[in-house]
Amino acid sequence: MASIRLCTVDDILAMQHCNLLCLPENYQLKYYLYHALTWPQLSYIAEDDKGKVVGYVLAKMDEDAPVDEPQGHITSLAVKRTHRRLGLAQKLMDQAASSMVEVFSAKYCSLHVRVSNRAALGLYRDVLKFEIYETEAKYYADGEDAFAMKRSLAKFAKQPKDKETLKETTDQADSDGADTKAAAKDTTDS
Repeated sequence: MASIRLCTVDDILAMQHCNLLCLPENYQLKYYLYHALTWPQLSYIAEDDKGKVVGYVLAKMDEDAPVDEPQGHITSLAVKRTHRRLGLAQKLMDQAASSMVEVFSAKYCSLHVRVSNRAALGLYRDVLKFEIYETEAKYYADGEDAFAMKRSLAKFAKQPKDKETLKETTDQADSDGADTKAAAKDTTDS
């Protein structure tokens, strides 16, 4: 069993270790620190019952996105082999996406994936509903191309309630409040 929580600066070494075990793209510690300090609400870790990091998502906001259309970006996602196929990658990604919307009102989230990484492509396209919008030639240091992918975050936005639902909720709260006051009066009168 593993749990998901917001990453802290104290998790950076464990995240980097997970990255080194899982991915060919590796980052210096200062890059993790930059994310943690600049967008502390967006990166998450998965940890096992013993508190060991078994996965992470390193996320940020796209500083080049139009002001009227904020966009998040997934810098890196990794789950150790021992904890794959448990839904952790999806949970990490959804948590980051939800935070992008809640904190920054993001409309989209983007990422890059190696064209040869069929497992990741399946997760992003089929499970998380990312769409390929471009192929970037020689994106990676070893010369491999990347698919640039994008996902709408509309499903993570809180839906405004219609007037009737708001009225019912308010009426119910008023009724509950009156019942509570009456019950409190009954017990104090005794």
